[in-house]
Amino acid sequence: MNNLLSQNLWSFIWHFLKPYKNVCIVYVSLALLAGCWGPFNSMLIKSIINSLSSSQVDNISVLTWPAVLLVLNFVVFDNFTWRSIGYLNYKFRPVIKNQIISDVFRFVLGSSHQFFHDNLSGRLSSHVITLADNIERILHNISANFIRGFSLLMVAFVSMYYVNPTFFYILALWFLAFSSFSILMSKRLVRLSDIHTGAESVISGQLVDSIANASNVRIFAGRLFDVLRLEKYLLVTKETFQTKELFLVKLNVVQGMLIATMLGFMVYFLIHLYGQHLVTVGDFALILGLGMEVGHIAWYTMQQLDEFNEAVGKCKQSLSSLIVPQEIKDKKEASNLLITKGQITFSKVKFHYKGTDPLFQNKSVTIEAGQKVGLVGYSGGGKSTFANLILRLYDVTDGHILIDEQDIRDVTQESLYHNIAMIPQDPTLFHRTLMENIRYGRNDATDEEVIESAKKAHAHDFIQALPQGYAALVGERGVKLSGGQRQRIAIARAILKNAPILILDEATSQLDSVTESYIQDSLWEVMQQKTTIVIAHRLSTLLHMDRILVFDRGKIAEDGTHIELLAKGGLYKTLWDAQVGGFLPDKRHEKTT
Repeated sequence: MNNLLSQNLWSFIWHFLKPYKNVCIVYVSLALLAGCWGPFNSMLIKSIINSLSSSQVDNISVLTWPAVLLVLNFVVFDNFTWRSIGYLNYKFRPVIKNQIISDVFRFVLGSSHQFFHDNLSGRLSSHVITLADNIERILHNISANFIRGFSLLMVAFVSMYYVNPTFFYILALWFLAFSSFSILMSKRLVRLSDIHTGAESVISGQLVDSIANASNVRIFAGRLFDVLRLEKYLLVTKETFQTKELFLVKLNVVQGMLIATMLGFMVYFLIHLYGQHLVTVGDFALILGLGMEVGHIAWYTMQQLDEFNEAVGKCKQSLSSLIVPQEIKDKKEASNLLITKGQITFSKVKFHYKGTDPLFQNKSVTIEAGQKVGLVGYSGGGKSTFANLILRLYDVTDGHILIDEQDIRDVTQESLYHNIAMIPQDPTLFHRTLMENIRYGRNDATDEEVIESAKKAHAHDFIQALPQGYAALVGERGVKLSGGQRQRIAIARAILKNAPILILDEATSQLDSVTESYIQDSLWEVMQQKTTIVIAHRLSTLLHMDRILVFDRGKIAEDGTHIELLAKGGLYKTLWDAQVGGFLPDKRHEKTT
């Protein structure tokens, strides 16, 4: 489904309309009928006026059918068509809108790790809603008015031609001039709308950025600074809005003058032809009625064109931000990852981040099934990158990463993530209940299994102490909990998932010493029969690892157990001796001579 979403707006819209082709045909037909109401009304009024002015006026029956048809015209062409369009909107409008939101949401969630680093989450969610709202406007409001206007114009052309070809030519020339001018000017309006929409989007991003960092704003007394900083963006938005609206006012003035010119020509030729007895009194009423109807609907339609251009501009901007080529994609023939042992192999792996020097060059290393391996080294040495490549948050530049002899690029990402549990150093939670946050590790888990996992993670006691217990909401990103409490929820989630491969990024760093000792025992139990990778900043957590890999500038400088590495007297011993309070120093201190 994700691969079918196009950044081209019309291809994107058609993707969602395609299942409802028959409904679209009915919708268009109803909108075309709706446009016939005005012209048919004018024709019936012409018939009544001509009958009243003829010698047959004493015969009341000649007025009966036009009068009846006048009522039926309202019932059929106006009331029935618009109520039917309303029913179709009621039936399908929310379905299509929800499908757009759902599919775009699925697509965005499949975007790369880097994509979410480069885009504000609030701005992305705003783009999803903006896209759905404006496609809804185009499909269910603007399109019906466009089709109705087209229908009315066609009927008016035919009616005027049969009264007298002169009026047809006047209307045709006027419409050509009016539409050409309006469409030409609308291109300028599209650019102004895009600029204004872009300015509004920037404001949205700035608001999200400040609100998401509300604690920093408070701590650094930055409220006034951020408000004043926002003012310059608000000023740009005001100026872009005023520029767009002033242009629109000028455009409407010229459009109004063009409509008045058309009516002036109509009136002139009506009087002239009536004086020559070439048109009837009823024709007089018909042409004036159609002229005013066409002028009104043309003006209204051009206003709809402005709304259309604005909606299109917003949709295109949202599409360009959301539907971007996905860097990490499943192959068409990708299979599910099947783990029988849990062996992880790096084979001649090369990798570098965009715009940076190579980090890994021909890296080859094998982590045996069930091994507990620690990763240590200075910041920037490649520890987190090593784990991220296993998770396929980034693709290797060259070489292969294999799990049980299966290249992770040949299996589905979903199956890869299903078989790996990750406990990050600074976990974030959903703004949901504690029960839901823990159950996210395995959505089919029972309440009893969730509670048992919380007990193993030593989270059960503090959860029970909360007024709402497991039903308590944790706030955005888990802000209602302390760092240690969030860490324990993340550990409980990983315990519940029970995946064959476990990755820990200093999973106990935010815990107090007593709680850490309890959880270390629990984690040790969880590690059994699993391939475990532990990224450590506190080397004391690695004493019982089967193996320790020491990273230095993308290379594995040393490989062995804690005792073996200390005996070598190399980089690991330097790190061990340099620790203060159990943590690694932030960076390498180069030797000076």
